[in-house]
Amino acid sequence: MTVLLADLKVEKEILAGFAGGAGPLVIAGMDEVGRGALAGPVTVGVAAVTVSLDTEAMTGLRDSKALSATRREGLEPKIVEWCDAVAADHASAEEIDEYGISAGLALAARRSWTQLVNSLGRVPDVLLLDGRDNWLSRAPHQLVQDMPALPHHIHLQIKADAQCASVAAAAIFAKVARDRLMAELDEQHPEFGWKKNKGYGAAVHRDALLTYGPTSYHRRSWNLTGGHNPNQGALL
Repeated sequence: MTVLLADLKVEKEILAGFAGGAGPLVIAGMDEVGRGALAGPVTVGVAAVTVSLDTEAMTGLRDSKALSATRREGLEPKIVEWCDAVAADHASAEEIDEYGISAGLALAARRSWTQLVNSLGRVPDVLLLDGRDNWLSRAPHQLVQDMPALPHHIHLQIKADAQCASVAAAAIFAKVARDRLMAELDEQHPEFGWKKNKGYGAAVHRDALLTYGPTSYHRRSWNLTGGHNPNQGALL
């Protein structure tokens, strides 16, 4: 099956909607990783790109899930070079248990957004978010009230992680960041196989849970050993 490369078509359509496309426009793509894992944080990446009519997409960007770990790691420094700024941050398993997965995603997003805005020295003009649901408003208010505001223009795009270069860059950057963190946590708890399964519900992970029980990095409010996880992919 042919996997299409991400481009800037959607970003330039957004540009065209602003003052006749006079531009340039700073567009930040955002995506998450780790939503369905049993252990470890959720991670959100955000990548800002100045888009004008002649801006070219970075070569090799595509859906992060269609890339090998080696390929994602190889693209990471190129993403840093191509973007105006890029960031990734997390919400812990403990925070997911306390606030719910959707709020955890939003909290991680606002943390990565803060990093990005601080690096850029300004708020991007548009935020391009993968999917059809704007979960960013669900962050716990008391934890984000002093963080930089989101832009007025938030554009939702289904399959943006595969189609839009800014979002694909954010997704790859987030995936690499989370994978590295899970490899570090694997050194503390090698019995769960996190270096390979990254905290997802592989058989070796579930078997180890039955033998050793959960760690502080597990989402204890989830069905950790059963076949069905009511929280997986849910928007709570």
